Amino acid sequence: MKTIIKDNEIGFLMKNGRFEKLLKSGRYNITAFLGYTVEKEECRGEVQFNSVPYSILAQDSLFSQSTVRYEIPDGYIGFIYKNGNLISATIKQEYVFWNIFDRMEIRLVSMDETEIKNLSKAQLEKLPIKYYSQIVVSEGEVALIYYDKIYKNTVGPGAYYFWNYNTSVTGVVVNVKWKELLVAGQEILTKDKVGIRMNINVNYRIVDAKESYATRKDTEKQLYSFVQMAVRELAGEYKLDEILERKVELSDALNEKLKKNEGDFFVEFQEAGIKDIILPGEIRDIMNTVLIAEKKAQANVIERREEVASTRSLLNTAKLMDENATLYQLKRLEYLERICSQVGEISVSGKGDLIDQLSKLI
Repeated sequence: MKTIIKDNEIGFLMKNGRFEKLLKSGRYNITAFLGYTVEKEECRGEVQFNSVPYSILAQDSLFSQSTVRYEIPDGYIGFIYKNGNLISATIKQEYVFWNIFDRMEIRLVSMDETEIKNLSKAQLEKLPIKYYSQIVVSEGEVALIYYDKIYKNTVGPGAYYFWNYNTSVTGVVVNVKWKELLVAGQEILTKDKVGIRMNINVNYRIVDAKESYATRKDTEKQLYSFVQMAVRELAGEYKLDEILERKVELSDALNEKLKKNEGDFFVEFQEAGIKDIILPGEIRDIMNTVLIAEKKAQANVIERREEVASTRSLLNTAKLMDENATLYQLKRLEYLERICSQVGEISVSGKGDLIDQLSKLI
């Protein structure tokens, strides 16, 4: 029986199921009745002929020259390169590659060090996700790193990679940017027993992420409750009129109280202030009535003041004209000019002074 092995193939000559030798490309006459057979395989990539153990195949000189074998020990991962180009990653213990047309290579990397530090971006992209953990930290954030649930360290912005081999790694990302906490519609009873509502703004940021995460389950929620109690305590010492008049002073007192308690919450307070004071409907109507009355009184005072000033000006003008005949005559001409400017046509007859006639006419 004639058998042809192509240029890109290799042949395994078998006799009664046992490996005899490796055959290069060419034409062969195989005596089938004596139990000979040929198994053909493309000689690229990994050797796929697994019917015979490697230890037996390796005894054939042509097989040894045409292949390369790699072993991957426990605790290592192998990166497979073909002609210098990375193609995949694996933890399979043994590989046998054809080394005829392509140069195959496996480069080993240890997984004993928990943090991955020396891998290229291309190698990371080839790693199956089950082999490693990734923790990404953005600007304005930090990450708390835990090995087997025990705190290891705190890291800043960046991308971090860890082997999932000997150690279980978890990361907790904490936002350390400035945040605004709005305590809205806070109901408060003033010293004079008037119920009002307040909106309070507080700006803060976490300064000790580790202690905050370890001791505070929900920092923002607990801060909200603390600000509520602080505002109630402070505002309860003032009457309604005092709160309306001393809003800035009340905000300063709130800031001081928050500053004293920064260490308890592992935060830094930047500014806290009363944004709005909302009065009950009846109180608001009363306040509006009082405000309208005050504004009317102020308007009346201003109006009387202007009338007095106007009268005083007229009195001074009259005194000047009494003392100065020329000034009187000029003022007279001025008023006649104003009157005449409003008249379309004037007819004058008779003799006498024109100004006197106009004066008499008017």
